[in-house]
Amino acid sequence: MSNSTKKWYALYTKPGTEKKVANLFSRRNIENYCPLTRQCNGRKREVMEPLFSSYVFVQIEEKEIKHIRISDSILNFVYWLGKPAVIQDEEIEIMKRFMNEYSNVKLEKIPFGVNGMVRVIGGSPADNKTQMVSVMGNTVKIVLPSLGYMLLAEVEKANVAIITAAKQPYTIVDKYQFAI
Repeated sequence: MSNSTKKWYALYTKPGTEKKVANLFSRRNIENYCPLTRQCNGRKREVMEPLFSSYVFVQIEEKEIKHIRISDSILNFVYWLGKPAVIQDEEIEIMKRFMNEYSNVKLEKIPFGVNGMVRVIGGSPADNKTQMVSVMGNTVKIVLPSLGYMLLAEVEKANVAIITAAKQPYTIVDKYQFAI
């Protein structure tokens, strides 16, 4: 099956079952993504916890939506305007790159009135792009509009360049270039 007809969707799971659901999809050869972050538990041990509580992302064709609830741990799709919400491929790729590159990625809801553009530079050029929100100190906030969240990551100031208003692109794909 070609990935061109497949889209990413967000599934809502029972709390604490995200990794179990992702493993179930993997065993059934269904493309999925459950971003995990390192967190310390009470005994100073690091554990891998889902970045999105109760969410697993799955890449399927629209006709497969009816048959994807293969476990009691899957409650439903995340809906937008009465349909399962489609997550942009670029946003999944950005999440994957951030989770691979940084160990300190955090998640925040998008506040109203978000603006400002920057471009992360350094390393080899990448094709993945999205909107960047702001740089404060060395924390970069990156908007994931399909999800209504932004990722926060620490970067070195030498790898951040401000884009002037005249140079700001106008599409999500052109607004941000993340290079590793």
